[in-house]
Amino acid sequence: MSVTFVIGGARSGKSTFAESKAKEYSENVLYLATAVVTDQAMADRVKKHKSQRPGSWKTLEMYSDFDELANKEEFISSDAILLDCITTLVGNFMYDSGLDFDSCSAEEVNQLEKKITDEVMILIDVCNRFGKKLIIVSNETGMGVVPSYYMGNYFRDISGRINSRIGSAADFMYFIFSGIPIKLKHRGEMVKWPQDF
Repeated sequence: MSVTFVIGGARSGKSTFAESKAKEYSENVLYLATAVVTDQAMADRVKKHKSQRPGSWKTLEMYSDFDELANKEEFISSDAILLDCITTLVGNFMYDSGLDFDSCSAEEVNQLEKKITDEVMILIDVCNRFGKKLIIVSNETGMGVVPSYYMGNYFRDISGRINSRIGSAADFMYFIFSGIPIKLKHRGEMVKWPQDF
């Protein structure tokens, strides 16, 4: 089992790189799609993602209840698991919470963040227990403009802290910059630049 974490900005080529890694690991891949189709733009994005994946890959549309994977044939019969992506997962949890982020308490936000973090760690744990190679894709949310509204700030902060947890747990980590992968972590060790780059 290993965890590979692929992170980068929007439209940086994260998904394409993660899919190429999954193909290296196995032909037998389960794709965990966290996106919920809410409008035509999202439907188009989902369609494009599906078209670039091999037809033999299995797909489950889910962003929670990862403990249930242990009972799903699609999971049991796969060698590699690819989740795309964490920031969509975070957004879904925030929407599902029903919180008014302009007026809710900090404690309510903290509880929500713990719930999301626990769910991601369950995914890592279940893949570890079943000996699966796990690839996780996420957006780097901390390098852009500071959002001017509460929900945006909470989204950025929660995503950033969860990304840090995944980065710590990862065996391999890549930052994708304009389609170019930069290796940050190899077999659990930080890459020493420039000699190991």
